[in-house]
Amino acid sequence: MNQIVRLDRRQEAVLQATADKFIALHKGDAVKALKEMIVLNGHLQRRLDALSGTQRKPLEGRGNSAFG
Repeated sequence: MNQIVRLDRRQEAVLQATADKFIALHKGDAVKALKEMIVLNGHLQRRLDALSGTQRKPLEGRGNSAFG
């Protein structure tokens, strides 16, 4: 991560509500929701990289993962 994002109280409340809804979609399983979010972020990052013509180096030991 290249920068730290600071949120005000309103932004934090919106983020918390969104996170609560996402976890609720996974029947309250926060770990399952986190895993899906990681996979979704990996897919989105690959699409962004393809659009910008850049590629990220895969994480070591991950092989064919959502991060690379």
